[in-house]
Amino acid sequence: MSEQSHTKAKVTPKDFFLWAGAMVALYFSIGSFVALVFEYIERLVGAGSLIGYDPYSGGIRFAIASLVVLFPVYLILTRILNKDIRRHSAKKELWVRKWLVFLTVFGAAIALIIDLIVLVSTFLSGEELTAAFLLKILTILIVFGGVFYYYVQDIRGIWEKKEKLSKMIGLGVSLLLLASVAGGFFIIGSPQTQRLFRYDEQRINDLRNIQSQVTEFYRSTERLPEALEALKDPLVGSFISVDPETGNSYEYSVKSNLVFEICANFSLPFPEIDITKIGNNDWRAKDLQRTAVDWSHPEGRTCFERTIDPERITPFEKSFPVR
Repeated sequence: MSEQSHTKAKVTPKDFFLWAGAMVALYFSIGSFVALVFEYIERLVGAGSLIGYDPYSGGIRFAIASLVVLFPVYLILTRILNKDIRRHSAKKELWVRKWLVFLTVFGAAIALIIDLIVLVSTFLSGEELTAAFLLKILTILIVFGGVFYYYVQDIRGIWEKKEKLSKMIGLGVSLLLLASVAGGFFIIGSPQTQRLFRYDEQRINDLRNIQSQVTEFYRSTERLPEALEALKDPLVGSFISVDPETGNSYEYSVKSNLVFEICANFSLPFPEIDITKIGNNDWRAKDLQRTAVDWSHPEGRTCFERTIDPERITPFEKSFPVR
């Protein structure tokens, strides 16, 4: 044996932070991938397909961003560490490497056990094993099973001997994650499509606001305003919104003493609602359904006719008579 083999390697700050960085990047990548796949499962076979205006908000946006940034970081750091171990075999015995690798194997094993417990418990309780539930269980088994297998083999020193196979596994996982990110554009639409949805959502909010201001104007004057300009009141801070994309004014016209019409140009048709798929606790889908009742629209110019009900919307003087 060489003198190098007998020499016990010491953990340097570089070793510590490379291993810590690689494992943190790995853990975040795993969590982000699982969250992303769960979201896709909900949208394809669950009730989530109804959730509509901004799927890039919150968790899914963070998951995609984490995968795009952190998984390449994990690959780069792992490649550096493996090269270092091939040059200096004593680096295999670093305590930071042993602790983090065994911790990863232990965590993956725990995740697999919990996954199987949830599956069996759900089956024994008589609950319905939906397609979405089974696909999520399968996702956990595949992801954490793969992590468990890879790092058990790493402990055994397989990847030192089979460098080519290790690189092929890395390439395969990279392609899988790339496909998961790219697949999102087909499942939930591109960021550009979501931007158009948000424009339409803002248009609906603006029309709601105009409708409310027209109603308040009627309460105050017992007549409808002739034009939107009449609604402006600097004393109370009232202003009239404009189209968020073009900056043009919304259309408004009076049809009769109690009927008015407001119009906007929408970028996309309003999402179709299938009430049979709405979950009991899915407030986002229910909110979308309520919006569809009053503001459903096709792509392009759409007008909404509203009628003032004098029995419900009474002038302020009649609502609060002077004694």
